[in-house]
Amino acid sequence: MSISSVTTAGLRSLAGGRGVPPAAIWVPALLVGAALLLPLVYLVVRTFDGGTEVFDLLFRQRVAAILGRTILLVATVTGASVILALPLAWLTTCTDLPFRRAWVVLSALPLVIPSYVAGFIVVAALGPKGMLQGALEGPFDINKLPDIHGFAGALLTLTFLSFPYVVLTVRAAMLRIDPAMEESSRGLGRGNWATFFLVTLPLLRPGIAAGGLLVALYTLSDFGAVSLLRYETFTWAIFVQYESALDRTLGAGLSLSLVVLALAIVGLEVVSRGRARYYSSSTSATRPPSTVRLGRWKWPAVAFCSAVVAVSLAAPMSILGYWVARGISAEEPVNVVWEAVGNSVYVAALAATVAVVAALPVAALSVRFPGLLSGFLERLSYVGFALPGIAIALALVFFGARYASPLYQTTGMLLLAYVVLYLSPALGAVRTSLLQISPRIEEAARGLGNTPLRAFSSVTLPVASPGLLAGWALVFLLVMKELPATLILSPIGFNTLATSIWSAASEAFFARAALPALLLIAASAVPLVFLMLRERR
Repeated sequence: MSISSVTTAGLRSLAGGRGVPPAAIWVPALLVGAALLLPLVYLVVRTFDGGTEVFDLLFRQRVAAILGRTILLVATVTGASVILALPLAWLTTCTDLPFRRAWVVLSALPLVIPSYVAGFIVVAALGPKGMLQGALEGPFDINKLPDIHGFAGALLTLTFLSFPYVVLTVRAAMLRIDPAMEESSRGLGRGNWATFFLVTLPLLRPGIAAGGLLVALYTLSDFGAVSLLRYETFTWAIFVQYESALDRTLGAGLSLSLVVLALAIVGLEVVSRGRARYYSSSTSATRPPSTVRLGRWKWPAVAFCSAVVAVSLAAPMSILGYWVARGISAEEPVNVVWEAVGNSVYVAALAATVAVVAALPVAALSVRFPGLLSGFLERLSYVGFALPGIAIALALVFFGARYASPLYQTTGMLLLAYVVLYLSPALGAVRTSLLQISPRIEEAARGLGNTPLRAFSSVTLPVASPGLLAGWALVFLLVMKELPATLILSPIGFNTLATSIWSAASEAFFARAALPALLLIAASAVPLVFLMLRERR
């Protein structure tokens, strides 16, 4: 038996027996997988360097308590985000909601608010002696509010920061639903509500699962909000070990535990996904979603969208604007950091493009050739999103300093960190779009003489463009606010808005921190508005 036949048989086995994936798909997918393995290799090496002592520390009662608090926060934030995002996604995609494209952009912008900024805003506004208490103390003689620190504050902050993950992925799924399915349901005598729950909602399951997974992993990896609101989770414990205790062995062990928890969450998402088919059996062109007339519910729907945007975006921006105005009135030097704006937009756009390109072969392998290899690569991509940025950055420092010194502290190394961290948002959005495209369309293209790669690029990619754009937007927004990896891996003198915010806030210059934070939101809004305006109705 020749080597090529053995390789072909092995690839067919790894692909679940559904044919051999083209080399243009499995070779790039394996390269992406190799990059994603670097942090795990580093964590394993660091953990086992400590011998058996690190495992004795990991199985303490205190670690179990941290695990319980982490799972509670992840579950509640994910559930609350889905409940908040589903009506928003439906209203802005399938109805005649006034200014719906404006609501799409405004509902996505909370993603660009760094969690450490949001945490400080919540404490400053709702905490003891905060702005709300100061406003109520004079007229109503209220001198004490319920403490916002702990679980309640973390739940509130992370829910309003992360619900846009679900909005974007569910909207991408809604844009790919064939309206003929809903029309057939209504033709069988079902009303609008019955059609939504029996037809539309099951078709949205991949989008809901992808968005919920991103929310869960984001909550799992967050440090800024939970630390400022004093709710101890795994990530907080890891940062303490890496930065305060300087014990990288125990920090690596805790990070590996976080990986196990992340894989369990990914496993739940895979189970919820099931083996259902989410595309129409027809090969005809998909029409845009039909528009539902809200009628008398139009203005209550506007009120709901207004309330969500007010809490998640308008209130934080107003507080940031207040700090800027107070700093200027106090003659505190407040400078516009245009160089940081340019650096942030440049590296975020580049990282988003690289991440979407890297997600394409993994998503294609997962959807068209499901098997051991695609399942492993898909789950591996979500591990990076669950790990703290400092763990990813130190892993790349370890490998860069030892084996790739020319890449150390270069833009290339920084881009690699961003791709490892944020490949999963791009993959989730791209995979959801590919799931809703019938393979028969590609088969028809190949029947006309196109190669598999040409059929994929000329037929599948244009149809999947809403998911590609959603993935690009997600990664762009995340990279704009990424801090630990940027601080550790960026080239010397390469300042971004996130690092400018952190350096000013760490020195208690809140006016100086507020202005870059506002610029961060504004700079992120420009490409997001452009993408939404290009979105088909």
